[in-house]
Amino acid sequence: MARTFTLQPERVAYFEAAGWKAYYDRKWLKMLRLLVFLCQEQFHIPFPQSLVAAYYTTRASLAWVPVEHDEHKVLAYLEKFYGVARRYSGLHYDVKRVASLEFQYFDVHRRLSGKGEKEELLQTLIALHSALFGLTSEQARESAEWRLLAANTVDLITTRTSTDVEGDWSKLEAYLQKAYGSIVQETQKRSETIS
Repeated sequence: MARTFTLQPERVAYFEAAGWKAYYDRKWLKMLRLLVFLCQEQFHIPFPQSLVAAYYTTRASLAWVPVEHDEHKVLAYLEKFYGVARRYSGLHYDVKRVASLEFQYFDVHRRLSGKGEKEELLQTLIALHSALFGLTSEQARESAEWRLLAANTVDLITTRTSTDVEGDWSKLEAYLQKAYGSIVQETQKRSETIS
């Protein structure tokens, strides 16, 4: 019997926000530990495979850090990560396409950080959420909008323009909760329509 994709938005958002913080603080071992929990919560990857998946995504992030990075190396680790995630999640997606869209998200987020116009980032997030979670662009829009707010908030923190860093980390987590809540609602609606 095929698995049905489910997640708890609050738990996934907590581990993802904490993982972002560890990434920007360059606390790689802490990030790896948090990503193990995130893999278990978001994609239901059991231990020890969750450690392998977290390793792949941590390596992708580390490879991405330098401005002059090896694109093929980043993509290779993202593909390995999404391959493991697909095996356990109950999701059915094209691994190469989702990895490519995640890489595009990395790139667009970095390029548009601190800029006012974010339509390209929003469209990238819509495409990523659509491809990953099996949603139409319309169904993925709300989650992408919340995730864009999270990305904008992390930019405030990392550019040191935030006037309340801890408060902004809390806002970021709340935005991620809403993004994942929207994904849960839309995937449930889709399941009800199919059955």
